[in-house]
Amino acid sequence: MGEKITLNVTDRTVFGKKVAKLRKEGLVPGVVYGAGIEPHAIQAQEGELAKVLKAAGKHTPVMLTIDGKKRIAMVKDIETEPTRAKVTHVSFHAVNQNQPVIAEVPIHLDGEGESPAERAGLIVLQSLEVVEVKALPLDLPSELLVDIRGLKEPGDRITLGDVVLPENVEYVVHSTGRDEEADENEEQPSITDLVVATVYEPGALQAANEAAAGEAETADAEQVEAEAGEEKPAESTEKAE
Repeated sequence: MGEKITLNVTDRTVFGKKVAKLRKEGLVPGVVYGAGIEPHAIQAQEGELAKVLKAAGKHTPVMLTIDGKKRIAMVKDIETEPTRAKVTHVSFHAVNQNQPVIAEVPIHLDGEGESPAERAGLIVLQSLEVVEVKALPLDLPSELLVDIRGLKEPGDRITLGDVVLPENVEYVVHSTGRDEEADENEEQPSITDLVVATVYEPGALQAANEAAAGEAETADAEQVEAEAGEEKPAESTEKAE
């Protein structure tokens, strides 16, 4: 984790329809909740909150100062005004700095345009944008940087196994939902096998995209035909009793 993200908030005593007045004064209502604590109504300066939300997202802990008391929390939910994307409410989930948390961390490609593949006119396509990791709140990385400068030939790829995780950070592995009676000797796919980026020839990539688009159009057309061919139930001529 890089520099700590901090935010000063204050207790909120206004609720319901009256929060509209808060927003007119440049304040955003919110709440802090978590295991073992009572939900705490708060309010924050709109400008400061916007900077924090942009920097932290939902994957970086925020050091909240609530009327002089500090608490570590993760951004859990952000409500916005649809027309202006203006934040109208924010929810923070308080966490214990000594207990691991799970968060989605963005994956960014490092060295774009610098790989031998790209210099040769090939395309490096990113296929995995985020991944779940587990770590103590203050050890959570703000992002995972993946160096693609070593990619050279079509078909070259980078997997999660090639990514060097920060110390004390691990990937979250979810159950595959396979049948428990499945062959125990069959090798199970690993999360480190997930592909992050692959090198493609422009022509092959375009052909694949056109094929995928054609399949989608065919499926849509078949669906429309099926719906058009469905018989509507005959309307009853009997009066309801």
